[in-house]
Amino acid sequence: MCLLGSFSVGKTSLIRRYVDSLFNDRYLTTVGVKIDKKQLQLNGQEMTLMIWDIAGEDAFTSIRTAYLRGMAGYIIVVDGTRPQSLEVALSIHQMVQESAGDLPVVFALNKADLKHQWQIDEEKLLPLRQQGHAVIETSAKWDQGVNELFLHLAKQFGT
Repeated sequence: MCLLGSFSVGKTSLIRRYVDSLFNDRYLTTVGVKIDKKQLQLNGQEMTLMIWDIAGEDAFTSIRTAYLRGMAGYIIVVDGTRPQSLEVALSIHQMVQESAGDLPVVFALNKADLKHQWQIDEEKLLPLRQQGHAVIETSAKWDQGVNELFLHLAKQFGT
């Protein structure tokens, strides 16, 4: 699976929280791609998730489609405090569909710990929900919705 989204939306923080149960509020830019593994039990079977943390993009056309080949699904991360990150997310989603086809996807509305500063309301998310996409509120800082996010996508693999 790949995590995609604008720069500084919290992709790396979500992965660190899920894989290592850690959170660091210092921002470190991801350069290129970083791959993590996570073992889990799902429906009584062992599963290994290969989680690709791809550098954030605001020029979404520059995401290298080579990173997307062979992925089983993806998470698009949106920063609830930055409406432009939703616009980038929608463009990334369209680009991925065009280059990789119709794969399982989950949207993470991240930084729920800053919900009082959110600038993305339910009305802006309604089109995604109407298309059948899950939108999960997350906070890597508070460990809110993180396991649910990754498990929601993992459950769609092989179905």
